[in-house]
Amino acid sequence: MPAATAHQVRKATTADLPALARVLARAFLEDPVAKWSCPGERRRARANERFFAFRLRQLIGQEQVYTTPEVAGAALWALPDRWRMTAREALGLAPLAPAMAWRLPRVMRGLVRVERAHPETPPHFHLAVLGTEPARQGEGIGSALLAPVLALCDRDHVPAYLESSKEANIAFYSRHGFRVTGELRLPKGPPVWPMWRSPR
Repeated sequence: MPAATAHQVRKATTADLPALARVLARAFLEDPVAKWSCPGERRRARANERFFAFRLRQLIGQEQVYTTPEVAGAALWALPDRWRMTAREALGLAPLAPAMAWRLPRVMRGLVRVERAHPETPPHFHLAVLGTEPARQGEGIGSALLAPVLALCDRDHVPAYLESSKEANIAFYSRHGFRVTGELRLPKGPPVWPMWRSPR
């Protein structure tokens, strides 16, 4: 079992969204998939913030977005059977097009590839995003942010699923009960590792 942490967590509110988008943009600045999507660092910082603002708006209504009192990170979960992105929601990605320029079709193909690999059954929670302020990484904040939904999964006997975009993060997720189920290669890009967690 992962070690308990002293960090408090709470459900995020709509008032937190701008700050959370900025924190996640910084957390993922050096992420391999983010760099593949948008190689220029300054442009990537802006694109990241827009992307995470979009994801936060998309998922906040499911009431499974968690942060800390000081907004040092966030875990964004989708409820069982509500992880698919609708066509209308996909239109929310339009503001990212200028940052990605000619890479946009390749990035969209990659997103489709990841979505197609997402298991349909059994119903499961989907960890869409987990990130912490870079200066605070290694303090146990990520583990604390995962804890509420993982406890819910165990209580209700529901699995969980995620895609790790960093090989270095596999060990972290493994400590929380996730196991790698495969490897996806993005078009002319980095690998992504689907991971599944059975309830305890």
